[in-house]
Amino acid sequence: MADGGHYYNEHDDRTAPQFRNRKGKGSHKGRSYDRSRRDRQRGGHAGGFGGPGPRSRLDDTDIDVTMSDSSQDNSSQNRFDPYARPLRKGDGRFDRDRRQGKGRGGGGGFRGGDRGGGGNGAGRSRSGWYKVTIPHGRKYDKKWLLSALQNICTTQYTPVQYHVDHNRVHFYVDDSAAATALHKCSHKITDTDGYKVEVHVNPSAPPSFLLADLKPEHLEHLRQCMAKRFDGSQQALDLNNIRTDPDLASQNIEVTLNRKTNMEAVIKIIEENIPELTGLNLSNNRIHKLDELTDLVSKVPNLKTLNLSHNELKSERELDKVKGLKLVELWLNRNPLCDAFKDQASYISAVRQRFPRLLKLDGHDLPAPIGFDVETPTIIPPCKGSCFGSDEIKVLILRFLTQYYSIYDSGDRQPLLDAYHDGASLSLTTPYTTQNPSRSSLGEYHKDTRNLKRIKDTTVRFRLLKHTRLNVVAFLNELPKTQHDIASFTVDVNTFTNTLLSFTVSGVFKEVAVDGKSRESTMAFSRVFITVPAGNSGLCIVNDQLFIRMATTEEIRRAFVAPAPTPSSSPVPTLTAPQQEMLTAFSLKSGMNLEWSQKCLIDNEWDFNRAAQVFTQLKTDGKIPEVAFIK
Repeated sequence: MADGGHYYNEHDDRTAPQFRNRKGKGSHKGRSYDRSRRDRQRGGHAGGFGGPGPRSRLDDTDIDVTMSDSSQDNSSQNRFDPYARPLRKGDGRFDRDRRQGKGRGGGGGFRGGDRGGGGNGAGRSRSGWYKVTIPHGRKYDKKWLLSALQNICTTQYTPVQYHVDHNRVHFYVDDSAAATALHKCSHKITDTDGYKVEVHVNPSAPPSFLLADLKPEHLEHLRQCMAKRFDGSQQALDLNNIRTDPDLASQNIEVTLNRKTNMEAVIKIIEENIPELTGLNLSNNRIHKLDELTDLVSKVPNLKTLNLSHNELKSERELDKVKGLKLVELWLNRNPLCDAFKDQASYISAVRQRFPRLLKLDGHDLPAPIGFDVETPTIIPPCKGSCFGSDEIKVLILRFLTQYYSIYDSGDRQPLLDAYHDGASLSLTTPYTTQNPSRSSLGEYHKDTRNLKRIKDTTVRFRLLKHTRLNVVAFLNELPKTQHDIASFTVDVNTFTNTLLSFTVSGVFKEVAVDGKSRESTMAFSRVFITVPAGNSGLCIVNDQLFIRMATTEEIRRAFVAPAPTPSSSPVPTLTAPQQEMLTAFSLKSGMNLEWSQKCLIDNEWDFNRAAQVFTQLKTDGKIPEVAFIK
């Protein structure tokens, strides 16, 4: 039957409408805007490297048409804009009814293979490609059909290899969210004759033409084309919309830079002929992934300006693939990824995280970057150890730490009550982590951590802060029993006045055996003591901030190497007369106090010369703690 200039046979499988309006029946022809309006709408300008030049030809998928002939005045409202913000993001999944097997009589959907029929099976394409089929699509104007699909589809996409097979129309997409959205378009578009348009979407192998390399003679034409587009004075190569280049088109050569082999061919020509390139314009090339551009980092190391505008980049994560480039100018405008940011500031921030030296984005100047120039290798100076400010403070703090940690590691921490002020406060902090704290070696400490990044509730923060000396010491008694490596301690005095002394002590420790259980892991700590004078020459803690973490490999290697003193009530137990004489002489000669001198002699079986050699070596290596010299 003839209808509107098209012929349908009796086996036409489109869905017929329940009501048909016979008025206005006629041939359906997609109507496009005139060229001058289209050019103005696209914002084309006079070219130049800084931005994309005008498009001289209409791309297969770059359509600008009305959906129907019903209203010319409203045509601009329904125009397909490939860079418009989508109404909502596709979720990449099928609708619930389709997943549950409902609506099987509907027109098409995802199926396990490229088979006919209207199945509703769901499946993801391993290749990432999907074949879209429009039964009896041949009768439709190409621009109208693609525009109608895009207007109802919730996800932007780029149709690839649009072709007609008998009465059917086929094209490919390589985005699962777009494939899902297209699948849902079936029977939602009504043509001018009142029929519903079917859309079948199937997982597919990549289109064969994508895998084909350019022929050798094509590569030579491409090289000559690139040579014409190269500006030697600026060391810049302009490949804007290269697929429509007249020189290539006259030879029936199509170079599409969203094809892997084509982009690789271009980069190889650049590497072999102009590796000193500083500017590259790849705008208007339908590029949706930057995998092949990764090679630019090593093959074009001087690249400073890159134009990727008017392409199909959907995610900012694509920029991670080229973040090794030392770009100072970048163009990304008119890419879908630009619509993903809530404001201009977040857009600039995300781009500059990848390219910290960037000075210009989309043609707009950016504030000068703030950072460190680390081009030249820099050696971090070694730690200088403790800083006390004066010998008087040094003696005061080392005496305090010796007494404090001899009690802390003794097994009974109750005597520490004398070290804290009545109104003292203490907080414990561990590093912020997203993993299960119970699986960490710091599990015993995580439950009491007051890390402000982890604890947001002000009530919980207050509860985890220990107040008064009784609560502070009671809490310390609940912590695991420990052994600190005093030789690892470093001390930094923060503030010193006549009425207040604040200092930080850092070092390593390990937990000791309790009820037959022991942990071999070495931990590190940093502790800030804020103290006030107590008695004639003592200190009283008013605030105690304890931070505990796992020790580094280097800290573990150096831990517990120097001999540790054995706590005792008397520093000098009963010795024989010769031993007492040797101890006194060794203490005078080494400068160590009697307790550490005795330890050294005992470890060397009271061999004076051997003990002296060991002492000299340990002191040279910096492995003797400063408390050993306090007398």
